[in-house]
Amino acid sequence: MNTMTTLSEITNLLKARGYTTDFNLKENYLECDGNLLKIYPGEFVIDKQYRFEGPSDPGDEAIVYAISSQKHDVRGVLVNGYGTSSSSITDEMLKALCVNSQNL
Repeated sequence: MNTMTTLSEITNLLKARGYTTDFNLKENYLECDGNLLKIYPGEFVIDKQYRFEGPSDPGDEAIVYAISSQKHDVRGVLVNGYGTSSSSITDEMLKALCVNSQNL
């Protein structure tokens, strides 16, 4: 089995599968397209989730989310640190990122 181990391999795979939008995490929504589109909890689902842990540096820890929004007809990728490098977000946003997530 060919296992992908780098963040760039996963993001390239997801882009090839149609997750072409780059999302940015804000306190209570996802933004994309130069802040022209804001997607709030309840308007998107997490299709897949990949975790990366740095061997010695906690700053290397990240989560890649494959996200889709039927309401906005968009699919894309969100890369976020976790642990000490995670973004400050609302409880509602945190819950939205955890619901329907699958570790792959």
